[in-house]
Amino acid sequence: MLSRTADHLYWMARYIERAENMARALDVTYRMSLVPSATHDDATLWQPPILVTGYSESYSRLFGEYNAKNVLQYMAFDKRNPSSIVNALENARENARAVRVAMSSEMWENVNALWLELQPRMKDNLREEDISEFCDWIKSRSHLFRGVTFGTMLRDDAYQFVRLGTFIERADNTARLLDVKYHLLLPSGEEVGGAVDYYEWSALLRSVSALETYQKVFRDTIEPWKVAELLVLRHDMPRSLHACFDEIMPILEKLCGNLGDECLRQAGELHARLHYGRMENIFQNGLHEFLDEFVTQHYALGEEISHTFFNSLPH
Repeated sequence: MLSRTADHLYWMARYIERAENMARALDVTYRMSLVPSATHDDATLWQPPILVTGYSESYSRLFGEYNAKNVLQYMAFDKRNPSSIVNALENARENARAVRVAMSSEMWENVNALWLELQPRMKDNLREEDISEFCDWIKSRSHLFRGVTFGTMLRDDAYQFVRLGTFIERADNTARLLDVKYHLLLPSGEEVGGAVDYYEWSALLRSVSALETYQKVFRDTIEPWKVAELLVLRHDMPRSLHACFDEIMPILEKLCGNLGDECLRQAGELHARLHYGRMENIFQNGLHEFLDEFVTQHYALGEEISHTFFNSLPH
């Protein structure tokens, strides 16, 4: 298929997944802000969602202090934030519109309706008490898009590029979210194992729809190292790094053909680390170091995918 068509489909899926991930980050932050804690001021609570996006310097220049009002505006509706929900959904719609003939009519109608339904919400300021409803709406529409894609799209190369974009974006977000929590938000010693600590980790699990999964798998109280194992190494946890690369590898095997094997080599290296890795070894060498290296290699894989399939076309 044409490189430009593949590029639009890939980025359409990435942007819809990104909007959902931003909604998840906002929702979990809001839920954590409802828990009384003398050690958690506005800056401590509302900085992590910005750190996940990687745009903390841009935010600081625009707003300075971290609080609910500023973070909500920046992450939801600010056009100056490349990863804001409104930018992600607008980019998803523009990419979808460019390749309407390459997807089912139901997929286009879903993406277009999502953008149109967002417009009246943008006219009203997002209040703290409306965060959960807004985030749930974004998540449900993202789920609907994936369901429509799975149920209506021909299983050709176009379908593979949509799936590839989804799992590339999802793996990046899971790694960043876990790294921010572990490296920057570990509570002080007296809080470890306390009520606030438990709520924070359960909120993190909820942000990736994994709380019930954790309870089924471990049947124990929530412990940070078990959360990390679930989100990094468990192949049966849908949003884990391992599960994402279980999907990415066969997709790239189908798509690469005679285009070269550098994509497969890079993806295979990451997949092997997740497939054969052991949590005790990862912790011994440092979870932050592991996740930081993963994000760097994952970014390089994304660049290689663009070079191999899209000839680095702008999106």
